[in-house]
Amino acid sequence: MVAPARAAAVLNRTTETLMIVRKPEGLVRGLGCAALLAVALTGGSIALGGARDGTDVSVAAAPGAVSDPALLRGDLDATVTALQSRLRAQPRDAAGWATLGLAYVEQARTTADPSRYPRAEQALRRSLALRPGNDAALAGRAALAAARHDFAGALADADRALARNPYGERALCSRIDALVELGRYDEAVRAADTADARRPGVPVFTRYAYVRELRGDVATARRVLEQALASATAPGDIAYVSAQLGQLAWNQGDYPGALRHYARALAADDGYLPALEGRARARAALGDRDAAIRDLEQVVSRAPLPAALVALGELYEDRGERGKAREQYALVDAWTALARANGVNADLDTALAAADHGDRAAALRAARAEWARRRTVHTEDALAWALHVDGRDTEALPHARRAVATGYRNAAFLYHLGMIERATGHRAEARTHLAAALRLNPGFSPLGARTARAEVTR
Repeated sequence: MVAPARAAAVLNRTTETLMIVRKPEGLVRGLGCAALLAVALTGGSIALGGARDGTDVSVAAAPGAVSDPALLRGDLDATVTALQSRLRAQPRDAAGWATLGLAYVEQARTTADPSRYPRAEQALRRSLALRPGNDAALAGRAALAAARHDFAGALADADRALARNPYGERALCSRIDALVELGRYDEAVRAADTADARRPGVPVFTRYAYVRELRGDVATARRVLEQALASATAPGDIAYVSAQLGQLAWNQGDYPGALRHYARALAADDGYLPALEGRARARAALGDRDAAIRDLEQVVSRAPLPAALVALGELYEDRGERGKAREQYALVDAWTALARANGVNADLDTALAAADHGDRAAALRAARAEWARRRTVHTEDALAWALHVDGRDTEALPHARRAVATGYRNAAFLYHLGMIERATGHRAEARTHLAAALRLNPGFSPLGARTARAEVTR
């Protein structure tokens, strides 16, 4: 089985690149030698919800992942090479440096290589030095801050960019992303309305849909995404919106519908990893575990991001291949260390992963740290689950209840709430919420769903 080795090789190449850019001794201690990348710890509930909380700007993912249209419509690596060549000839091109900075952010997202972020920061800083306060660089800096999960910084830079150019699409979108990830949902709704009025288009539509989905308005989210798909012409836009429709369908337990949307995404771009990952989840939910594993092996061999690694690990674990599962969880830990070394706040990844497959105390520390920074339904759910696995169920219960209070239809949240209610003696409520999780999305997790069914039928 070659997928874990190939995934480790991806991380190894990323680490080598990182060592050229920065050489923090702590990273060397944290990752050890390259051979250790295929062996050790972590992974978890990321797989339970498809991780749509700003992290995998993939996706998995998050609406914050929508690429800049100018970058989406071509070969990103070729774009970066061309920009680098242009800037060698014209080093005082402030706009070129801003575009290169954003391109590096996109490369980091698509390759799972966080060592691109310092390069992006340098390019954006150069742009602002050449033309102080230019809105393109400020918008790029907002995108970089969001990619690193500094959502307060992203909001501040987006606001600065919009003060100079109220119609800048990237800044309008980054502002929505930041407000969502800070848990300021009422403001996010208003920001989405403003963006829709100023710059209607695929990037804004997808964010507008996600804000509605978080409020439980699935019908509006689906309608807006369908409108976005109808207006999409570029293959990248078609792939992205189709994958978002697939994720929405999967969240509601409509696996055949999800597969149709993912098929359209892959017809537009046969290498689009979020669609391939989504197809794997839908196949797994329909019982085609071998096909799901093949899809996920392909995903992690190209971009070993936490959600896909954990999903693959849990499928291996469900098949009784615990050694292979541990390899995937080890790569999550390695990626997290690498991300942190490049300025990415990875506490949510750590909390979700370690809670189920790693160090429970570390999971709780990470969840508390993330909750102190941003209070979203996702961080509240992660904190509730980390408290639960650490045996602090009385403290966990109000967090778990608030995580579902917006109406967001997420089976993993319902499962977590039900298990915490069971642990606190609220057995009737626990059965209600566990049964609701299984009705909504019975394939939300191979391991979690099995536990939920056992509890409901007990």
